[in-house]
Amino acid sequence: MKHVVDLAWTDKVAFEGDLDGHKIIVDATKEVGGSDLGPRPKKLMLTALAGCTGVDVIMILKKMKVVPEAFNVIIEGDVTEEHPKHYNKMKVIYQFKGKDLPMEKLKKAVKLSEETYCGVTAVYKKAMEMESEIRIVE
Repeated sequence: MKHVVDLAWTDKVAFEGDLDGHKIIVDATKEVGGSDLGPRPKKLMLTALAGCTGVDVIMILKKMKVVPEAFNVIIEGDVTEEHPKHYNKMKVIYQFKGKDLPMEKLKKAVKLSEETYCGVTAVYKKAMEMESEIRIVE
């Protein structure tokens, strides 16, 4: 299987593409010559990780019959100072809201995503330091 993304240059340094029928625009800030029409490309790496592992965790928890009131995946990425500026460390924070959430099931769902299912995590682990944390907010 192969995935293909085709982004077309539209204005200054903005690019537009279609991902699975959804329009996406990436751009730079006005300070560096962009028009701020969309997110920065590098931050989409954080979004990809949050989405990939988040979908996994929710699907696994639903099979375990555990449904939190709310669930957020927060990604913190440390960027190098030198060029090419890149992420050298990411922290994934799985934040659940709910009462009496079974921590063992939350841990199991997160572990399955991180070690078995999430392809984004698999690639990022090869490129940088990765860590995670589970938080419960009642």
